Amino acid sequence: MSVQDRLPDGRASFTDVFSAALRGRPCTVVGLGPDPQELPVHEWRREADDEDLALLAMCRGHTIDLGCGPGRLSAALAAQGHVVLGVDVVREAVDQTLARGVPALRRDVFDRLPGEGRWHTALLADGNVGIGGDPAALLERAGELMLARGRVVVELGGPGLRSVTEWAVLSCAGVRSAPFRWSTVGVDDIDALAEAAGFVAAEVHRFGERRWCAVLTRPTDPRA
Repeated sequence: MSVQDRLPDGRASFTDVFSAALRGRPCTVVGLGPDPQELPVHEWRREADDEDLALLAMCRGHTIDLGCGPGRLSAALAAQGHVVLGVDVVREAVDQTLARGVPALRRDVFDRLPGEGRWHTALLADGNVGIGGDPAALLERAGELMLARGRVVVELGGPGLRSVTEWAVLSCAGVRSAPFRWSTVGVDDIDALAEAAGFVAAEVHRFGERRWCAVLTRPTDPRA
């Protein structure tokens, strides 16, 4: 179904509307805050910039990019010599990542994925800690994908941002998506989330003027 093929109530699937946005149609997200916000697809479709590279410098070894979108970060990791796999539920996102010459797979992050338990880094960038509306469950799932001494690199909102989970919809070319759950997480709350998901306290980093991330690792056995 294309974005023009509306359901009787005027809605389309999330993946259908997001695909249209990835192809360049103006799109807003409604429900994450008091006012509609432009979906920053132009930021995701460009090449990685210096701030992105500062984030990616925290990735180690083989990296799985969860919610890879159109593949800018996956491509930058591959260019640095990482083995990388992009994962996204949206076919258009996967196709655009593949077009950059990077392996990518259309799959839900909670489904079985290649290399379970053997990735050095799981990356959640561009607000993708919000996927599914349950950040603790998502971080726990990311931990399942990595080696015992691996890491999760997760981009976050800055200090003072209230962490919330809300229902949202995408609006593109007069078509609204079905509602989906999404979470916003700030650095003030990452320690509690990390502990709930089985990690030690998060190592928080600021990169650029307005971007923050945390590196999560598991407790290590001193006898190992």
